[in-house]
Amino acid sequence: MAPRRRHRSSLSMITAMTSKSVSIAFLLCLSILTPLTSTQAALPLELDGRELPSLAPMLERVVPAVVNISTVTRIEAADHPLMRDPFFRYFFDIPQERRRRENNSLGSGIILDDRRGLVLTNHHVIAKADEIKVTLHDGRTLNATLVGSDPDTDVAVLRIPSQDLTALDVADSDRLRVGDFVVAIGNPFGLRQTVTSGIVSGLGRTGLGIEGYENFIQTDASINPGNSGGPLVNLRGELVGMNTAILAPGGGNIGIGFAIPANMARSIMEQLVEFGAVRRGLFGVRVQDLTGELASALGLDDNLEGALVADVDPGSSAEEAGLRQGDVILGVNGKPIGGSSDLRNRFGLLRIGERVELDIVRRGKTQRLTGEIGDPYRTFVPGKRISETLEGALLGEFSHSGGVPAIPVGSVETNSSAWYAGLREGDRIIQVNGQEISSLRDMAKILDRSRGLYSMRIQRGDELLQLSRR
Repeated sequence: MAPRRRHRSSLSMITAMTSKSVSIAFLLCLSILTPLTSTQAALPLELDGRELPSLAPMLERVVPAVVNISTVTRIEAADHPLMRDPFFRYFFDIPQERRRRENNSLGSGIILDDRRGLVLTNHHVIAKADEIKVTLHDGRTLNATLVGSDPDTDVAVLRIPSQDLTALDVADSDRLRVGDFVVAIGNPFGLRQTVTSGIVSGLGRTGLGIEGYENFIQTDASINPGNSGGPLVNLRGELVGMNTAILAPGGGNIGIGFAIPANMARSIMEQLVEFGAVRRGLFGVRVQDLTGELASALGLDDNLEGALVADVDPGSSAEEAGLRQGDVILGVNGKPIGGSSDLRNRFGLLRIGERVELDIVRRGKTQRLTGEIGDPYRTFVPGKRISETLEGALLGEFSHSGGVPAIPVGSVETNSSAWYAGLREGDRIIQVNGQEISSLRDMAKILDRSRGLYSMRIQRGDELLQLSRR
């Protein structure tokens, strides 16, 4: 495996939202994307008596597997301060009910399993939605239920009634090459079944600040707001990616779009269907970027790309694999990495128990180590051992596997003390009473001193929440 050399680039983005009017707002923005319209003039069917190639036969097979997704999110509207005054409300006989408003948004989706009615889309398309409707190519509109969603990869899976559906075939996205022709399909600006074409402009794009785990396909096929969740297909009509974002400095498409690779999306989908959430493993290593200065100090080429091992957790999978502090990781499973964030992405997409091969440099010599992604859930302990407040919850050992150092919550029994405290399965406890925690023991000591009063800062999906008891 040839090591990668360092190159520098910068990218700035913000998110744009869709509403009833499907309005878009950008700066240098990550545009949330949403069915057949071409931006170029149609070519003649024949030239000098010879029939010209056309995408139409392929699209006739693919388009029925592409759906339009519409959502409704109900939000309580803020009252004027005077509305909170009991005297004012009584005097003017104003009812107690709070006003609610609805936000509508549009997106796209892909039918990947016609037998079970499973639809793949982006997390941001359906996030916080109270109602989700899927409109098929033939005009049928169906109510959809959420199977599971993973904010860290922006992947979600919906279920619809499985009657007369068409599923899309999935290609091996690892075999994509820069320059391959691709076609993007979706519902930009509510225009149903819009098709655009282009090429693969880049692979393995990371560090964009779009999602927690990034490994994007870059394409110049025109992607616009409303395309989110739609397919990127090869010329055989097989799914190679799921359209997710664009870079749009002026609010329009400039030919820089990003799609989640099909292999990655399918892997996340399998876990969402199996568990309802993604169960990420734990390797137990902390790393930092290998800068030019650090590389020189270690006697390495200062253009070498990799991740320097800063610490290895005792008893972890990393320690069992033989990894040591000061090692430089150059690649994972035969593929080079670009830095610490790239390594985190690779580990985050591996399943618990999966074997992993690491190409490293130790004291100037390259070698290969073999390990296994650990299971953080096997070390979960009952929350009651930590505090009566946490009775009914299973808590894991402190880890960095979710992107933020925290205590993972494995499960929470309904109507238990932990449930009423506000904890839910999948939460990650970051702070207790304003103090960072680095172990279950730390957490127990802090809660013991609090005498039943506490404040916990937690991560839930892509949100940070504060739970308290006073």
